[in-house]
Amino acid sequence: MIAAVSALGMTAVLGGCGGAGSGEVTLKLVAADYGDSGANSSQKYWDKLVEEYEAAHPDVKVDVSVHSWTEVDREVSEMVAAGDAPDLAQIGAYADYAAKGELYQADELLSIPTQADFVAQLADAGKVSRTQYGMPFAASTRLLFYNKKLFTEAGLTPPTTWSELAADAAALKEKGVKYPYALPLGPEEAQAEAMQWLLSGGDGYTSEVGTYGIDSPQNIQTFTWLKDELVDKGLTGPVAPGKLNRAAAFAAFARGEVGMLNGHPSLMKIAAARGVDFGMVPMPGEEGSTRSAMGVADWMMAFKKNGHRSEVGEFLDFVYDEKNVLAFSREYDLLPVTSSASRTMSTAARDKALAPFLEELPTAQLYPVGKTSWAEVSAHIKQRIGAALATDGDPATVLTGLQKQANSEESAE
Repeated sequence: MIAAVSALGMTAVLGGCGGAGSGEVTLKLVAADYGDSGANSSQKYWDKLVEEYEAAHPDVKVDVSVHSWTEVDREVSEMVAAGDAPDLAQIGAYADYAAKGELYQADELLSIPTQADFVAQLADAGKVSRTQYGMPFAASTRLLFYNKKLFTEAGLTPPTTWSELAADAAALKEKGVKYPYALPLGPEEAQAEAMQWLLSGGDGYTSEVGTYGIDSPQNIQTFTWLKDELVDKGLTGPVAPGKLNRAAAFAAFARGEVGMLNGHPSLMKIAAARGVDFGMVPMPGEEGSTRSAMGVADWMMAFKKNGHRSEVGEFLDFVYDEKNVLAFSREYDLLPVTSSASRTMSTAARDKALAPFLEELPTAQLYPVGKTSWAEVSAHIKQRIGAALATDGDPATVLTGLQKQANSEESAE
């Protein structure tokens, strides 16, 4: 799930049901809220889009209910369990439903031009057993943010390698910076920060053949370096990484207390609102720029239960029209999931701030969301991986323990 958005927990119902005998089809869509206030609730985005669609399709009504990110996945799960699956759900994960045979395949719904327009990495991440069920709806990548004022005062330039990052952090500490490098491995979103570091070390959560490889030699080496060169030297601030959540790290950056941290596009708005002058560079790797950045996507899926395959497909073709993808991406500072919208944003002056994130997207690596075990494995990572960097922690022991749990979850798929 793309973090840093959705805060309202409000529900809105748009459109309406046709009267008896009217011949109308009503599609039910449950969607996540990406807004951070009532003024930009996703209700307003869907309201405008549905109004336009219904005007051109008088025999189709679209009933949209918008829920906060803390509620929406559970809401859909409960609806499905009760035998009342929506026609469409825009939520954080799709693989469980696909594995149970509850979803339409993307090629059963979308026109060929629409399906072909998805960014390749995102389309691939939407596949289970090489068949696409999850349709990407929103995306983001990560960059290393740094505080320009603090860097200037310390006479620093942005790092391009791990050793430079550690040296910069040491210099920032000498200048009294509270968090030279903020390392949020608390339970809120530890799986994201951890994955970015694993990628920068040349590996990730899975092996080349798709099995979990959490305790690979490269990953153990990466976390050992973090512990020895950053955490144990006091370069990650007063809060232990396993206790520091992403939201708290972002807030500290906005207060000018952080020298460097990994961030996604929404951090730009948070920092700018507090007057922080910041720069952004690709995440450093062990000996140079990271091979690939971390990407995150949220998903649209269509349930078979109610039928309506044709109507669902026509509506989705409209949802993924370039102008609608651009409108959503621009409203919520997220990356478009289609190649056509990406090309437009990469050259449009109004989207200049997102350009560095767009540049990372073609090579971004996503969570292994096609695995039905990923939700449980991710939960284990959130809760335990911070312990690898505790004062008495041992990276190899913690990563090996997580690998054993991942193997157990995977064997139960």
